[in-house]
Amino acid sequence: MNTLVLVFHPDMTSSVVNRALAAEAEGVSGVTVRRMYDLYPDGVINVAAEQAAMDGADRIVIQFPLHWFSAPPLVQQWLDDVLTFGWAHGPDGVALLGKELMIATTAGAAEYGRQRMVGYSLTELLRPFQASAATCSMTYLVPFIVMGCLGMMETDLMARCAEYRSVLTSTNRPILGRLE
Repeated sequence: MNTLVLVFHPDMTSSVVNRALAAEAEGVSGVTVRRMYDLYPDGVINVAAEQAAMDGADRIVIQFPLHWFSAPPLVQQWLDDVLTFGWAHGPDGVALLGKELMIATTAGAAEYGRQRMVGYSLTELLRPFQASAATCSMTYLVPFIVMGCLGMMETDLMARCAEYRSVLTSTNRPILGRLE
């Protein structure tokens, strides 16, 4: 399985968890990592390059830190520019048909959920990505979520990195079903 990991972190130098996850992914055979803010610091995305990168991938992972219950702005710019009608969706848009999409996200807070202050789980907050995957005829995998990043102990970070490596190499990731 060829996996493409798109890392969207606006300041990797200050990151602890996303930087460690990206480094872990870079060491996995069959995984290609693209650091998107390094590639596109001005926000102008090379659509042809991004589409070509996805052509050879079986699984596409979008990795980012959660910012105000959403992704950093370059993620939305990338989605808008790259997942074009006629290429990714629409009557002739079959380039991503059958490919897997997984979100890998981090959150500073330790817990999200309906009984918590926010009132939503992280899986619920990520539903727009699931809708995007469905629109592009992709299989949406259960997200890889790391919570409690603020003040995370080194041993916990190493455990989550090992888990990420396992997730990236797994050929049987669970699919997240649609809600009725």
